[in-house]
Amino acid sequence: MATFELYRRSTIGMCLTETLDEMVQNGTLSPELAIQVLVQFDKSMTEALEAQVKSKVSIKGHLHTYRFCDNVWTFILQGATFKSEECQETVSQVKIVACDSRLLTQ
Repeated sequence: MATFELYRRSTIGMCLTETLDEMVQNGTLSPELAIQVLVQFDKSMTEALEAQVKSKVSIKGHLHTYRFCDNVWTFILQGATFKSEECQETVSQVKIVACDSRLLTQ
């Protein structure tokens, strides 16, 4: 299964990676098992987002940078406004990473 390491740069993903690295260095965990845990983490995050996130949000802002590499889009917006049915929030800068979720299951 091909995986995109989208969630590993999140706070929880970085903490998990650091913990697994520490466990491999201490000999508590094999490198192969650590890799399997990270792959399962990517899969679980994707499944959870698909199953639990039902609301829609619109985003407006100034597109500062965009790029498409290895079937992954990366956008950096400045002065971005997120608007949903319940609320509206503006942030100075946001990075959005997006890919086709169908590619995760191939």
